[in-house]
Amino acid sequence: MRNDHHLALGLRKKGLSYKEISEELNVPRSTLNYWFKDLAWSKDIKERLTEKAIRVSRKRIRRVIKSNRERWEKRREGARNEAENDFIKLKTKSLFVSGIMLYWGEGDQKLKYPVRLTNIDYRMIVLFKKFLLEICKIEKEDIYLSLFIYPDLLEESCKKFWSDKIGIKLEQFEKVQVIYGKHPTKRLENGICSIRVRKSTGLKEKILVWINLLSKSLEENNKMRV
Repeated sequence: MRNDHHLALGLRKKGLSYKEISEELNVPRSTLNYWFKDLAWSKDIKERLTEKAIRVSRKRIRRVIKSNRERWEKRREGARNEAENDFIKLKTKSLFVSGIMLYWGEGDQKLKYPVRLTNIDYRMIVLFKKFLLEICKIEKEDIYLSLFIYPDLLEESCKKFWSDKIGIKLEQFEKVQVIYGKHPTKRLENGICSIRVRKSTGLKEKILVWINLLSKSLEENNKMRV
């Protein structure tokens, strides 16, 4: 043990960490801590090793962030390219155009949020669900609804109304939020419904591309007529 102590001191003076010395000499780290705890120069080495570890950790984090950003941008680019190719095949389909126009006017277009559309008219929600299922090939289980209702409305009856009209199971409803309107009589008797797609980042990118392409296509058609 005395020889180990001597060897440990030598390795420590070379700047090795407790872990490295422990693995080299097969000495518990608790023993190393006991040997070195009162040595000022060992504490200095610990501080230097800590600073080095922090620098290495920061570099590693920056590399991970950069790698994730590059991977994310690659996925976005792939989604945009796919959307451009799909537009050529889909632009003549009435359901495609209707779904894009509907989302253009009523949907959430901020990229950081999921594909989400809110409306008071159940027919709009039904149309957009049809667009999601048939055009976007979204699984029905990945579609969720949330409601905004007034305090005097019954949550369960509102859920049943939208569930029956849209054809979505009650299990696929998310939280219900209560809203407080200023007008005492003009109330929406079934509240407001929001339909969203789970894990829809790629789809959101495609829909935004489709909106831009549809807009350009409409502008070109107008110019041709003039």
